[in-house]
Amino acid sequence: MKTFTPKPADLTHDWYIIDATDVVLGRLASQVAILLRGKNKPTFAPHADSGNHVIIINAEKIALTGNKLSKELYSHSGRPGGLRRDSYEELLEKNPKRIIMAAVKGMLPKNRLAKVQLDRLRVFTGAEHPHTSQKPQVFEIAQVSQQAK
Repeated sequence: MKTFTPKPADLTHDWYIIDATDVVLGRLASQVAILLRGKNKPTFAPHADSGNHVIIINAEKIALTGNKLSKELYSHSGRPGGLRRDSYEELLEKNPKRIIMAAVKGMLPKNRLAKVQLDRLRVFTGAEHPHTSQKPQVFEIAQVSQQAK
């Protein structure tokens, strides 16, 4: 039996929508990373870009477990003195998109393909999004936060 290698004509990019209400950040990020890489497809190959488009709505309602609200998210601009740190608590109020993007980026491979796959992730704070014409499929994450029950 020969190894299957997908051709560019075999690759499709489906659209999925995920509601992040009361979903734990790590569980959400791991499922989104699987969808972005295309590991849910039988035609997956690590070198081919078979990933999907993912829309996340209600990002401000995400659940953080443990002591993460007091922890900080670091980023560096690359310039001297460019270290930036923000606590998860203030980011949840101001920019919850950055929390989700950082978590998903950490679960993608560290290569050139990761940027292409991360560009297919769209995060919105409210329930509205402008991608209704793409007819995204609803992707349900069954396990929600224990605090939400």
